[in-house]
Amino acid sequence: MSGKKSQQPSDLTTPENVQKGQQVYARMVSGECKDVSAELNDAYGRSSKNERG
Repeated sequence: MSGKKSQQPSDLTTPENVQKGQQVYARMVSGECKDVSAELNDAYGRSSKNERG
């Protein structure tokens, strides 16, 4: 085994997750969001594939 944790898919249809997505989308269309992927990962509690550390 590689020792990597597999990420479980999020249910993006729950009211809480829909609200999170709408907030990121609003920031994106207003120009406040510089890194959409990073903000979505943060909103849904996922780690970035390109994480350095």
